[in-house]
Amino acid sequence: MDDKRFWDRCSKNYSALLRRSERMYLQIHKAIRPFLKRDMDVLELACGTGQLSVPLSPYVRAWEATDFSPEMVKQAKKQLHTSRLHFSVQDATKLPYGPESFDAVVISNALHIMPQPEKALSEAWRVLKPGWFLFAPTFVWGNGRWAGFRLWVMGLSGFHVYHRWNAGELMAYLSEHGYTIVCHQLLGSKFTPLCCLIARKIPPESVQHSKTPGNAGQE
Repeated sequence: MDDKRFWDRCSKNYSALLRRSERMYLQIHKAIRPFLKRDMDVLELACGTGQLSVPLSPYVRAWEATDFSPEMVKQAKKQLHTSRLHFSVQDATKLPYGPESFDAVVISNALHIMPQPEKALSEAWRVLKPGWFLFAPTFVWGNGRWAGFRLWVMGLSGFHVYHRWNAGELMAYLSEHGYTIVCHQLLGSKFTPLCCLIARKIPPESVQHSKTPGNAGQE
C-alpha cells in the first residue's frame, strides 16, 4: 500500500485516534502560539484533519492548511473553523505558491514519514519570507530497540517511518538545509517522544551581512 492510500484509508478515524495525544497537541499549541501575530499568513504542510490549524488559525490573518491526502482534507473541512482558515490538497514537494509568500510554515509530525523530506524543506524555504519561522514538531524515535519494535508493528498496517532521528539529529538535519534553530522542546513520552522544533529562514547573505562591520562614513 502506498502512503497516500494509507492516509486516505485512515482519514475517517484520524481525529478520534489522535484524541489520546490531546495533551501533547496542547503543548505544541502552547509552544507555537507566542510566535503568531494577527498580520501573519501561514502555510501548513501535512495538516491532517486540522489538529493545529483549527485552534491556531484564529490568531493569524490567513492560514492555508494543505495535505497530500484528499480524504484527510475532506475530513478537515468538516471541522468547525473560521474564515481565516482554508484547506486544500497539495503536494508538499511541489507547492503552487510564489516565492516568499508566507510569514510562517508549519510541518507537524510529517518530516519523519516523508521519503524525501529535503524536498519539502526546500519548498518551505522557497515560499517562506526571509527571517520568518518554520514550525516543525516531529516525532524523534531514535534507534532504540523498543522504538524499532514499535515501528515494525506499525509498519504491518502500512504506516511507514522513513527517518528515525533523535532530537539532535533532527536539528542537525534542518541546519544542513539552511535553517537556523531558534528553540526546541522535548514533548510526549518515552514511548512517543516529540521534538517541538522552531527555526528561522535566515539566508546566507543575511548572515554574512550581519558579520560585516558597519560601513558608516565610507563611500
